[in-house]
Amino acid sequence: MSITALLAQKGPLLFSYQELAIQAARERLVLVPDQRRALFMAERMRVDFVYNTAALEGNPFTFPEVQTLLDGITIGGHKVSDAEQVLNLNRALSQVIQWVKEGKFQISANIACGLQGLVAREEALTWGEFRNGMVYIGGTEYRPPAAADLPAVFASGEHALKAVDDPVLRAFLVFLWGSINQFFYDGNKRTSRFLANGTLLAAGLPPLMILAKDQLAYNQRMTHFYDTQDATDALTWLYSYYRERITGFGFEPPVTPNT
Repeated sequence: MSITALLAQKGPLLFSYQELAIQAARERLVLVPDQRRALFMAERMRVDFVYNTAALEGNPFTFPEVQTLLDGITIGGHKVSDAEQVLNLNRALSQVIQWVKEGKFQISANIACGLQGLVAREEALTWGEFRNGMVYIGGTEYRPPAAADLPAVFASGEHALKAVDDPVLRAFLVFLWGSINQFFYDGNKRTSRFLANGTLLAAGLPPLMILAKDQLAYNQRMTHFYDTQDATDALTWLYSYYRERITGFGFEPPVTPNT
C-alpha cells in the first residue's frame, strides 16, 4: 500500500483515537498558562527529568550520580556511553528551554532532527537526520513506516498537529506520533517527549515527566498503542498522569470564594 493510501486509511498521524472517550479526562484538566512559572519548573526539575528519562532507557546512573555529573564532576565505575547519554539529555533539555525562551520552538523536521541529534549523539546508527533503513520496536508486531516514506509521514503529521488547538492534547499527540512512526534509528521516545515538552512550555504549561518507578504502566500503554494504533488508552493515561504530577504547582484556576 502506498503511503498516500495508508495516510488516507489510518489518518494523518497514522493512528487514531476516540475523542469522546478522552473528553472527560480533558475536561478534568483545567490549567492557567504561565510561561515564566513553567520554565522555572523545567529548570528546577532538570536533575529529576534527566535522571528519570535516562532510567527509562535502562541507564544505571543513580539520582545522586546524575546530580554530581551535571555539576561537572566525573563519576567513576560507569561506561562512558552511559555518562554521555545523561549529558546528552541535559543538553537537549537546555536546547528546548532556549528555543522556548527565544520563541523559536515549533514542530518541524529541523527541530526534531536537531533534538534527536543531541539526544542520541554517538548512540544511534545516525543522528540529526531521519533514518534511511528499517527499524523494529521490541514487544510488538507493529512495523513503522518505511524510511522512504518518512518525509511524507512527517509533513502529514506536522500539518495535522498544528491544527490541534488544545496544547496539552497537541503535546501528547506529538509524543505518540513520534514514538509510533520511529523517524530515527534510536532515541525516538526521548526525542518525542522533548518535542511534547517544548509544546507544553511554549504554551506556558508545565512539562511532563514520566517517573522511572512508573515504567511498567508506561510500557504497557505504549505496547497497547503500538499493537492497536489506537491512542485512546494512552491519551487517557497521559491526561491522568499529567494532572496528578502537576497538581499544586500553581497552574490551577483561582478559587472563587462563595459569596
